[in-house]
Amino acid sequence: MIHVKNYYRLEFKTRNGNVLVEGPVPSEKLATYTLHEDLKAFRPSHQQHEALVGIAKLEEGRIIVIRQDNIIVGYVTYLYPDPLERWSEDRIPDMIELGAIEVIPTFRGSGAGKKLLEVSFMDDAMEDYLVITTEYYWHWDLKGTGLSVWEYRNMMERMMTSVNFEYYATDDPEITSHPANCLMARVGARVGNETLERFDRLRFRNRFMY
Repeated sequence: MIHVKNYYRLEFKTRNGNVLVEGPVPSEKLATYTLHEDLKAFRPSHQQHEALVGIAKLEEGRIIVIRQDNIIVGYVTYLYPDPLERWSEDRIPDMIELGAIEVIPTFRGSGAGKKLLEVSFMDDAMEDYLVITTEYYWHWDLKGTGLSVWEYRNMMERMMTSVNFEYYATDDPEITSHPANCLMARVGARVGNETLERFDRLRFRNRFMY
């Protein structure tokens, strides 16, 4: 599959000043930016910066960022599912995963997350993809936000549905291990039935056991 990446950008005002949302950002350009030290949900910020540059180098990898000047204050990643996850057991060419979305605490509540998603799907090429995302409560910053598990879940739902993600049932044990966990997906306008059938088989690997 040819992975087309068309660059888009928009500016918006926040209580902390104007920011630029842009992407997909090439790896060479990402390397010139600095990742804010508070972007550390998954690993220390300098290591996460290296990881983002690495994802941007992948043929399918897409990084959308929010920045003030050259400081990245938020990002979202898209790439093929992790080889250790169920979703990579059948390498579906046109299925990619929204792997991570993170915004620094001072920009939360400003609509920054929705803007990252808005710019992500400005590119018509995204209509060629089935984009999945797995939400696990243990990745959520409940302490930093002061939200309960279900309040955080509702916040994530509002953000994802703003760009037409929907819930999908699955028997994946990691997702079914807690009722707040969920699988969501966005089906692009040009995604075919074969892709959806293969996705269904991944969602219910144990369907014949019941």
